Amino acid sequence: MAGAIGSIGVLLPRRCAGLNLRRCTPRGSRSFAATGVSAFSVSSSTGLEANQQDLNQDTKSNSEAQELACPICYFPLTNQTNQSTLDCQKCKKSYVNNGTYFDLTISGNSTDYSETMPALTELFRTPLVSYLYERGWRQNFVWGGFPGPEKEFEMAKEYLKPTIGGTIVDASCGSGLFSRLFVKSQLYSQVIAFDFSENMLRQCDEFVRTQNIPTQNLVLVRADISRLPFGSSSIDAVHAGAALHCWPSPASAVAEISRVLRPGGVFVATTFIVDVVMPAVPVLRIARQYFAQFTSNTIYVSEKELEELCTACGLVGFTCVRNGLFVMISATKPR
Repeated sequence: MAGAIGSIGVLLPRRCAGLNLRRCTPRGSRSFAATGVSAFSVSSSTGLEANQQDLNQDTKSNSEAQELACPICYFPLTNQTNQSTLDCQKCKKSYVNNGTYFDLTISGNSTDYSETMPALTELFRTPLVSYLYERGWRQNFVWGGFPGPEKEFEMAKEYLKPTIGGTIVDASCGSGLFSRLFVKSQLYSQVIAFDFSENMLRQCDEFVRTQNIPTQNLVLVRADISRLPFGSSSIDAVHAGAALHCWPSPASAVAEISRVLRPGGVFVATTFIVDVVMPAVPVLRIARQYFAQFTSNTIYVSEKELEELCTACGLVGFTCVRNGLFVMISATKPR
């Protein structure tokens, strides 16, 4: 959750600074001719049209409503009342924008009822951790083999080429590290950044404002990864940076991602695989059950289980690239 390493981070050994990326192509997955990440350019036909920068607020609100759906019934949300409210005509429920984000969790607008999430999910809802995420926390990922946000973004773009020009969801966006990169790249007509943490979304909004990131095509949403507020087959791409291990139920989350992806849509995610010390793998398989119960985090010990996770949720064409503990995976919604 929140695109963070959770408690796994404190267990990471230090890795060498140089990258040794290798692509893994399990049976039945797509293969790539080149092992490096090539330079990537976008023609004017795939970028955002210049006049999109001049969209007025009414048009933006209508665009938001077209992409978002009620998390209860998945019926499309509409602007029937005002720009700060989205309405479900089926459930007769309204979802309010608090000036920073739309809260599209089921109980988000409740005054008395609330649910307590697992300990580490709650940790990333705190102001302190949300503040520190891009101020030292994320930088430590290099010791686990993560190439760094810019390099990871370039790698992700290779997988996402078929979806350029559409709508991308940055799942568990945290403070919006990759959300901002997607907006600045002008590769997508709309970027929807969501997280369960209210404070992460506030940090995202702060970075957007201080870095003068265009907001015409950026929507911030509070949402639950296991109950996505999007219609079925409505999203072109879903990206999840360093988040897969943080989701309380990865299968429920990836199944939801599969549901909302359009046929041919692409899911790209990064996480950790702790198979670099092979003798420890049998012990980790046992220990991770107790670790997950306490932290809600998942320890992955093989590429195969990530492939099976995607396959079980209806995605095909699994492929991945490794560097130490770091892994980037990609899978596609069948056409």
